[in-house]
Parts: sequence; C-alpha cells; structure tokens
Amino acid sequence: MIYLDNSATTRPHPQVVETMRRAMESYYGNPSSLHQMGVEAEAVLKQAREVAAKFLGCKAGEIIFTSGGTESNNTAIKGVAFQYQNRGKHIITTQVEHPAVYDVCKQLESLGFTTTFLPVDREGRVSLENVKKAMRPDTILVSIMHVNNELGTIQPIEEIGQWLKQFPKVLFHVDAVQAVGKVPLRLKDSGIDLLSVSAHKFYGPRGVGILYKREGLIIHPLMMGGGQEGGVRSGTENLPAIAGMAKAVRLLEETGSVESIRLKALLNHLREGISAIEGCIINTPANGAAPHIMNISVPGVKAEVLLHALEERGFLVSTKSACSSKANEPSRVLTSVGIERDCALSSLRISLGRENTKEDISQFLAALEACVNSLRKQMKPKSVTR
Repeated sequence: MIYLDNSATTRPHPQVVETMRRAMESYYGNPSSLHQMGVEAEAVLKQAREVAAKFLGCKAGEIIFTSGGTESNNTAIKGVAFQYQNRGKHIITTQVEHPAVYDVCKQLESLGFTTTFLPVDREGRVSLENVKKAMRPDTILVSIMHVNNELGTIQPIEEIGQWLKQFPKVLFHVDAVQAVGKVPLRLKDSGIDLLSVSAHKFYGPRGVGILYKREGLIIHPLMMGGGQEGGVRSGTENLPAIAGMAKAVRLLEETGSVESIRLKALLNHLREGISAIEGCIINTPANGAAPHIMNISVPGVKAEVLLHALEERGFLVSTKSACSSKANEPSRVLTSVGIERDCALSSLRISLGRENTKEDISQFLAALEACVNSLRKQMKPKSVTR
C-alpha cells in the first residue's frame, strides 16, 4: 500500500519508536518522584522540553506538554476565555478552522461568549483587513490556523500578529498542527502568545503535543490535579511519548528545509498530473500553500467511492479532515471558499510524507485516472432500446 494520508497522521519514524521503547524500559519512574528513578525521568523530561524550545525558538519554560493538538487548542482558547472574561467575551477566528478550534468557539458561545467567524477568499485565505474590521472593545482572543488541514492554504500569520501587537490585551493563538516541519514560522517575531503542535503530524507518536505559552501569560487551567506543566496541565507526564516527540523534533532539525523542498517537488508533479486528468478539479491554491497537501474534486463521483476504488489499487487517501470524515456532509472548509456542494462532496485530500517518492506519485496518477474514467463511465446513462 502507498500511504498518501499524512495530514491525518504520519507513520512514526523507526528511531522514534526505538526511543519510546527505551524510555518505557529504562525511564519508567514518575518525574515527580524524589528517588533516583524519578530524578532520571525528570532529566529526560527536561531534555525533551529544551529540544522543543530550541526548535520553536522559545524558552523551555514556555513549553507545556499536552496530549496533542486538540488538547492544546482547547487549553489555549478556553484558558484565555475563562481567565479574561472580565475584559470581554468576544473571540475572532475563521470559517475554515479545524474542529478543535471551530467547535470550541461554538461551545463557548453556549456559555455566553460571542465569536466572529471571518470569511476567507476562494483560496481559503483570511485577510488582515477583515481581522481589523472584526476587532471590538470586548475582543480578548484571535485564533487563526497557520496551515489549513484540508486545502493546505497558508494564512498570513506574521502579518496579523504584527498588527495585533498594538492591542496588548488581545491574545493571539495559532493552530500550527499542519505547519510544523513543512512551513517555517518565526514564533517570537509573529506576535504569537499561544501555539498548538501535535507530534503525530511529523513522524512522532500519537497522544502527545505541545502548547507554547508566552512567558508571563496566565491562562485558566482546564485540568486540575498535581500541578504538573507549570500548573497549566496537571497529570503525570507521558514520558515515552514526550521522548518520542523530542526525537521526532531532532529528526526535523536534521532534515531542515531539504524535506520541504522535496515535498514541494512531489506536489508539483502531482498537480501537473491531476491537471491532465479529465474530470478532476484542483481545489488547493497553486501559490501560498503548504508543500504536502493537495485537495481535488471529481464532480459527480462520490468521494467515498473514489477513495475505496483507489484503495483497491493500493493507494490510501482521505476525504476531508480525518476528525470529521465519517460525517455525510460536505466539508465546511470547502463550502466556505465557495465550492459548490456537489464538488465538495466529491473531494479527496492527498497528503505527502517522508516515505513518498516520485514513482509513488506517478503510480498514483495512473491509478487515479483509471478510477476516474471507470467511475465516470458508470455515471453515463445507458441507451434505451425501443
């Protein structure tokens, strides 16, 4: 099978798996314990925090370990909302956010908060001008993703963050889950107060992530208990997963921008091939998109039918976000950019990773063309003999 669903999750790097195995065998002590095993586990935790901080360009004390992107987003958004609700109850986000942001804002609306869901253009990009127009005296938080998980569109995070610096009481949260390791972002220069990261998107383990929280910023903790992670996220740390994530980060540092360049070349090959297939429409913008995500539509063909036809030929792709792919509704992201319902219901997401090669893409293009041609023939009405 050729795996082309890397935006849903990536295959853990073998070195990550080995690091986790060693951590489980050798560092099973509780990092909060005072004995030797606890001290050794705490040292591993400290080292992992320093690795993550160096990669993100922040201080070790600004790294909070979580269970992944969903928890990081919830902690950031709800943490700000509950901590600063006396200042105001207005939040600004976009119509194309991941459910771990969009649905959190919807939930907060039921608790008395108000949310402005900013529109996006045809490419799925929000404008700074619309952010400016949405600002109100009671705005306490702006939350905008860096890379869209369905289209791959890159949002103007640095531009928005720079403008927000004139509002020191308005906090800026960025969901960077799809961006880490693919699209660089200068954390300190972007005016970001909170940033979410998930390890399983860059060849680390599932169930572990990071919330960057700017030094000095206080947010309301969602989980109370032993006071781990600076009191923001209580609970005994998942040391093997954290160690595995740190190893995945080190591997990202080793590849640097080379891997992004390689992925971009593969994506260009993919785009050229899909453009030549009759009946296929490319939804991902040609410019200003991440190097690993391609969203397409085949109008008239159900996405699930095409997905399984490709699977039978040995290729694994996805429909929309893996977190909502089983819902029989068109993608909110695609309809938000003006794509018609029929096209949205026929969309597939192809997402590339470190194990994919040019040969994989060439084989996939041949399979896609064969599947599309076959399914479109089945759609044509049969002639009636009189």
